[in-house]
Amino acid sequence: MESLAALAAPVTFEENQVVLEAGERSTSFYLMVEGSVAVELRTPRYAVCVQAVGPDQVFGWSALLDQQDTVFQVRSRERSTALRLDGAALTAAFQTDPQLGVEILRRTLRVVAGRVKATELRFAEMCGVKA
Repeated sequence: MESLAALAAPVTFEENQVVLEAGERSTSFYLMVEGSVAVELRTPRYAVCVQAVGPDQVFGWSALLDQQDTVFQVRSRERSTALRLDGAALTAAFQTDPQLGVEILRRTLRVVAGRVKATELRFAEMCGVKA
């Protein structure tokens, strides 16, 4: 865990600040400390909040994949603080500590699965289907 702490830098987001834009190259993985962000699907005409992410939750999982663009827009809902971890440095740490890598990737897969489920539920709600 010391290796993770060495990679983390605190960042602050102001209310309504776009932290990640959909389609941009993802470089950082974030752990929320306080406040919250909205994970949104965005089109030129509207944005739909898929999920709110608060303290002890993460976003930016695309940074753990080589050359992966961000899937969702992430916008701060209020003044918020997170720990930012450089995706390349984090994946390099997985090479030196495979157990850490397996654990982080297992937990991240749960986040991805939760994001897919939240997206399904939101679309069902928009279509008037009870989920």
